[in-house]
Amino acid sequence: MCICVNCHYVDRCITYHAVETQHEQPHLTENPNFEPIEPSINVNIRTHEDIIEMEYDVVGCVSFKREMGKWAKLRPGELVPT
Repeated sequence: MCICVNCHYVDRCITYHAVETQHEQPHLTENPNFEPIEPSINVNIRTHEDIIEMEYDVVGCVSFKREMGKWAKLRPGELVPT
């Protein structure tokens, strides 16, 4: 699971914005202005017959500042990305 959903900076983060783009999800902001220090991204690749799926998760970041439920506060009522 992406640690960004519980990060204080999720709505300003350039890296999370890129992950949203890869997942073809709506952006929390169109103009992120926070550049995190040393984010680590896992890319999981799955194949189903002729279809290739890729999932991107930020699993580490020096800039991570825990704010439990931050993403859910910004998108009330929506399912939190996993």
